[in-house]
Amino acid sequence: MKTIEELSKIASQVRRDIVRMVNAAGCGHPGGSMSSTDILVTLFFNVMKQDPASWKRSAEGQDAFILSAGHLAPVYYSVLARAGYFPKEDLGSLRRFGSKLQGHPSVGLPGVFQPSGSLGQGVAAAAGIALGKKLSGDGNFVYVLCGDGESEEGEIWESATFAAHHGLDNLVAMTDYNHQQIDGSIEDVAGLSSLADRWLAFGWDVIEAEGHDFESIQNAFALAKRQDGKPTMILFNTEMGHGVDFMAGTHEWHGKAPNAEQTAQALAQLEETLGDY
Repeated sequence: MKTIEELSKIASQVRRDIVRMVNAAGCGHPGGSMSSTDILVTLFFNVMKQDPASWKRSAEGQDAFILSAGHLAPVYYSVLARAGYFPKEDLGSLRRFGSKLQGHPSVGLPGVFQPSGSLGQGVAAAAGIALGKKLSGDGNFVYVLCGDGESEEGEIWESATFAAHHGLDNLVAMTDYNHQQIDGSIEDVAGLSSLADRWLAFGWDVIEAEGHDFESIQNAFALAKRQDGKPTMILFNTEMGHGVDFMAGTHEWHGKAPNAEQTAQALAQLEETLGDY
């Protein structure tokens, strides 16, 4: 188990990775990657049952993580590398021709159970894996991260119905609730009503937590594993672009690469803790 101080240091380094990766690629999605950093760092380093050395895509005997909001690939790749799934030096190859670090995660990269294509598919994939674990007697958990803008997709709600019907209490979904999507705020784009009310109406347990408070994040995951016959959605309140002042709180950095000057400004605000790739 990592201490909160250690988690904070890892998160700072992951945000540095994100900024440098997207700058080098000249494209990518830094905003949501940075808002979900603390969530995934806590999940991978303090919550999930995993062993990078013996990882297998079948997920047998281990927890599984699915990234539904596939454009958040930069944070996913950084966390995987920092957790030991592949060399951190590979992070510099984001979106390059022939690289395994594609713009959206694809199978073939250690740690990736499911490719992330069109938005909305991850809950369905995670529910299928969770049901498989139930049927086989595998007592481990399946985690899936969604975006709040992504929650406008109908497939998520079809999958929510399926998971509740089958009592998949080994399924823990998370929403990076930063209130921003590519065209603006979620309230302005689609008038999205309370996500908590929606998930409750679909028969899920709902936990609300602060997505940049490591104690709150850890407590939320502990509650989510109580297994009371229902799947769980954790709504993590976050800030788009968290950690860099000119990226924070705006949809403008949903899918925009910082230039060299902006990259230097961002890195100056993020502590170097684990060594660059």
